[in-house]
Amino acid sequence: MFRLILLTSFTLAAEQHRVIAETYHHTFSAAHPVLLRVRSGDSIVTKTVDSAGFDYANTRRTKTHGNPLTGPFYIEGAERGDTLLVRIDRLALNRSTGYTGRAVGVKELPENLQAPMPDPDAAIRGYNYLVPWTIDLKKQFVRPKDGAGGLDFPARPMLGCIGVAPRGDYSPRSGPAGYWGGNIDYNWIRQGTTVLLPVFHAGALLFFGDGHALQGDGEAIGSGVETSLDVTITVTLRKKTNLASVRAETADYVISIGSKPDATLNQTLDLALADMLRWLIEETGMEPAKAHLLIGTAASLDIATLGGSTAVRVPRRHVSKSN
Repeated sequence: MFRLILLTSFTLAAEQHRVIAETYHHTFSAAHPVLLRVRSGDSIVTKTVDSAGFDYANTRRTKTHGNPLTGPFYIEGAERGDTLLVRIDRLALNRSTGYTGRAVGVKELPENLQAPMPDPDAAIRGYNYLVPWTIDLKKQFVRPKDGAGGLDFPARPMLGCIGVAPRGDYSPRSGPAGYWGGNIDYNWIRQGTTVLLPVFHAGALLFFGDGHALQGDGEAIGSGVETSLDVTITVTLRKKTNLASVRAETADYVISIGSKPDATLNQTLDLALADMLRWLIEETGMEPAKAHLLIGTAASLDIATLGGSTAVRVPRRHVSKSN
């Protein structure tokens, strides 16, 4: 006698989670208590504070300056060797103020080329080298508070910091960047971009913060227009991929990001170029000769930050499986 057994598979629907942190962190560390546990496919709606710890109400939520991080977020099922995909669904400005550094990071400038010190009372108390900015939430424009010769720009919000807890007990501060992500300060990490992060711990332990209303290539004055943000992301897992470093994808580009603490721009560009070649040759099946020529003729080599991070950005239309 045979018995028919029906096997039914149930897939839990993706959820949207809303959370605002009470505690922010200055390290990418596996030791921090988990802020929220979610599943692959779920979305997270939250807020970040600015690089000095001020929130959407302009209330300081941290005691110290230096890129406070929201998180960590624990993604169920994430294991070492997986890749965490973080799709940035929405980055929204949520207050009318921001600030930047005042001077381009060039050493030994003659006096006539140096930027003057701003009004000591015009910026954050104790940080009189910062220049205050006004954010027009209705028009989505940013401008220096004092006018600065008519400078006026469309806002383009981005996340300066995004990453996971690194290997082992290593707990880097939210200032450098490396294979785990970190303070990459790359202006392509914005709404519509998916960031790919290697996983080193159960749950991945995702952090992000350091919102900018706008930032030029390289973060040449040591900051973007620093401000707080409303953030919506969707997280998914790609199993057993052993990603070596951070990548990103947009509708139009695939991007390899090179970061390493205390490295030169040339050294991190070598990392980004090597990773892009791996991506094209090993993962899409492109012939090596074609991959090298594609990078040499169509890629953009971006300075993410003068602090050392670089990126190689290749148009997606040239990249497909089995080239």
